Amino acid sequence: MANGKKDQEHIHVHVREDGTAYEHTHSHSHTHTNTKAVLNRLARVIGHLQSIKHMVEDGRDCSEVLIQLSAVKAAINSTGKVILQDHIQHCLVDAVETGDMEAVQELSKAIDSFIK
Repeated sequence: MANGKKDQEHIHVHVREDGTAYEHTHSHSHTHTNTKAVLNRLARVIGHLQSIKHMVEDGRDCSEVLIQLSAVKAAINSTGKVILQDHIQHCLVDAVETGDMEAVQELSKAIDSFIK
């Protein structure tokens, strides 16, 4: 259980070209090798955003605020890369091995959304 909610699992049944059927599940709640590092990075980003909010409230120079916002954007992009690498190494490899093209398509959509 994560955050007091039961993990949601989706059961997928696939049929390969040779007619072989197989079934597997996807859980929307899972951890990876870098989960702790990602959470630490996100905590730093949140702290940085709070600092930027205080800068704005204090009437700090716009150039300083923009520089700090740029640093947050870079940190978010870097965190996204770690998540993507983790996902490729764990979920995507498994999806390709089992022929789960839906997972591959979901990743493609997520990448498109992330790089916009």
